[in-house]
Amino acid sequence: MIKAQDLRKNYGENVAVDGLSFQIAAGETFGLLGPNGAGKTTTISMLVGLLAPDSGTVEVGDASPGESDPTHPKVRTLIGIAPQSLSLYEDLTAKENLRFFGQLYGLSGGHLNERVTWALEFAELNDRKNDRVKTYSGGMKRRLNIAVALIHEPRILLLDEPTVGVDPQSRNHIFESIHRLQKQGMTILYTTHYMEEAQRLCDRVAIVDQGKLLALDSVSGLIANHGGTSVVKAELMGSADPQLVESLHGGSLEGSTVRFESDRPLEQVAELTSKGMQFSTLNIAQPDLESVFLALTGRSLRDG
Repeated sequence: MIKAQDLRKNYGENVAVDGLSFQIAAGETFGLLGPNGAGKTTTISMLVGLLAPDSGTVEVGDASPGESDPTHPKVRTLIGIAPQSLSLYEDLTAKENLRFFGQLYGLSGGHLNERVTWALEFAELNDRKNDRVKTYSGGMKRRLNIAVALIHEPRILLLDEPTVGVDPQSRNHIFESIHRLQKQGMTILYTTHYMEEAQRLCDRVAIVDQGKLLALDSVSGLIANHGGTSVVKAELMGSADPQLVESLHGGSLEGSTVRFESDRPLEQVAELTSKGMQFSTLNIAQPDLESVFLALTGRSLRDG
């Protein structure tokens, strides 16, 4: 559904996107994971034709290359976008916002009324549909922002950091809404700097930093190839043989705390128990996308 090839975009001497290439299949939820300033929003702007790339190409939809340019009106009807900067008119009500954006996409009459009703139910805003948006919480605005993106029944949904500044209830609502869309076969591009969201929602994840693609795979593939080993940290009951601890990969003993790394932590803990090592507490930190980002960049995703 989406093909980006060698995308580049500069703002003066600042390189925002540096040779980014990826493809998104129909029905896939594809994540762009990276810190703020990684080039995610600039990439989305090029995918929808709001920004022209300095070089590289974008194809959207399943038409021939000449008819898949994102600036083409027919192609734009395939796309719904919920930008990070809310695209809402705060002096209008939720219902008025939905009707306005629906009319921009050519909806009218009974069909427009049906879509507005659906969108209000989707966002769970029926009870506030006649209230001005400026009276809404941040989470309610985010939910309406997504509903606006879906008003014209697009085949592709682009979500740019959709949970920024939302309360836990609205965050869970957004996740549930995405799961509903996934079951319906929607193609979704999801940008985030929260690794737990990418792990929870995405079929494949592209890790980007400073405009460059660092890795692209399924979550399990990324972790297996770049995440490193599990880290075991435990408090001991009694003493431990220092030589046994030193024989462990990355093994260290400080007071009664033992730490080591392992590809098979549970098996190794059982082996250590059989050799007389007793634990009062045990913590196993498995690698995740944060570990992957740290391995690829040498810094935490949160530090970006």
